Amino acid sequence: MIDVEIVARPELTDDELNSLFAASWPGHTPREFGASLARCLGHFGAFAEGRLVGFVKVAWDGGDHAFLLDPTVHPDFRRRGIGVALVRSAAAMAAEAGVEWLHTDYEPHVAGFYAAAGFRPTEAALLRLRD
Repeated sequence: MIDVEIVARPELTDDELNSLFAASWPGHTPREFGASLARCLGHFGAFAEGRLVGFVKVAWDGGDHAFLLDPTVHPDFRRRGIGVALVRSAAAMAAEAGVEWLHTDYEPHVAGFYAAAGFRPTEAALLRLRD
């Protein structure tokens, strides 16, 4: 089994992130990540033999609320606890920053993953602003 290291605030390139997202999310459109990473509370990468195999970031309002975004694990590395480790690392970082509530949204088929990471379901609403 390959060891995986969780790293706080790693330097990541757009190519690394787009490659991970393309492998993980069908229909991913390549984008630039730098501005988003610069504005977030923090982010974590999971690395196997120097290769990015997992990622998560935390957006923050500067106060009591933060939002978990983009939790992603490469399909070849899923079901090993990497995603839960990333989410728990992000939650610990948010708590250390004084955040009281860490929010996320998800589709029903991943509810078990979020429950394993310590989230409880709530009702929420979503408004799509562009097609």
